[in-house]
Amino acid sequence: MKPISLIDTHTGGEPTRVVFNDGTILPEVAGNDADEMRRRLRDDADWIRRSVLLEPRGSESMVGAWVTMIESDDTNGHNVKASIVFFNNTGYLGMCGHGLIGVVEAMRYRGDLLPGEHRFATPAGLIVATLHDDHRVSFENVPSYRDRKNVPIRIDLPASDSASGESISREIVGDIAYGGNWFFLVKVEAVRQDELAMLMRYSLAIKSALQRDGITGADGAEIDHIELCQPLKDEPSGGKTFVLCPGGHYDRSPCGTGTSAKVACLVDDGDLAPGDAWIQESVIGSRFSATYRILDGQTKVTVTGRAFVNGETKCVFDNDDPFRFGIQH
Repeated sequence: MKPISLIDTHTGGEPTRVVFNDGTILPEVAGNDADEMRRRLRDDADWIRRSVLLEPRGSESMVGAWVTMIESDDTNGHNVKASIVFFNNTGYLGMCGHGLIGVVEAMRYRGDLLPGEHRFATPAGLIVATLHDDHRVSFENVPSYRDRKNVPIRIDLPASDSASGESISREIVGDIAYGGNWFFLVKVEAVRQDELAMLMRYSLAIKSALQRDGITGADGAEIDHIELCQPLKDEPSGGKTFVLCPGGHYDRSPCGTGTSAKVACLVDDGDLAPGDAWIQESVIGSRFSATYRILDGQTKVTVTGRAFVNGETKCVFDNDDPFRFGIQH
């Protein structure tokens, strides 16, 4: 099989593996229909996702981006630079904020983009991104909103998280919000990098409770991200977060769609004015800044961050390798 060329980036510590579709592996989809390309990848060529992201080539924390350069116009006559489909170790995403920033950096690195405004088609909708002179990227996300506030759930925590040494059950509340992906957002007292194992167990218990009780986003959409947030001590308008991703790992970046969902909740509560910045910090200390505007009654969040190219490689397929298409868990 023909090798697949890859550009590796990271945004705030979270990796994005970028694959540019040259039309030889998977034929292009006409126009800028990213949702149709996602369907084609999922139904007809899922081996690409598995080969690129799963072990032994990849890791559970990686997100992939399948990029098709299209240079077409949308219905409003705006030039659309590329169609992007994001995927992870378990499936496909509607949108990925850190991944979008990583794609823009990879395109800049290749010489495909100059500083300025660029449009990208994603399955979640059209994204407008600005590449700044200092290589930061700002993108205006699809409309974000809070679906429900203070939703109660009962979670079961293991004995290791109990002072008494016994398993405990407790009720917590969280918000259900959309920022390109669905989130359950919970306020906590502390998010600490040296307590990753506990944060992971807590988040998994929340996700399990949501599934057990049939709690979903709008139209039955699965809530596949859990976001824990504590106030930042040095930023009055900021929070430090731990985000559990669909593939069972935590987000090293502040999570662009999670930042958008958080801002939507703040807007709903009247806690953030248009144009004021919200600082979202990841569990490892990397930061995004976010502002918003109201357009046609919808909250449009703009997230700013920085990505770095950290590798170029090729997927080589040896017919004798039983794991050339990745290790399925």
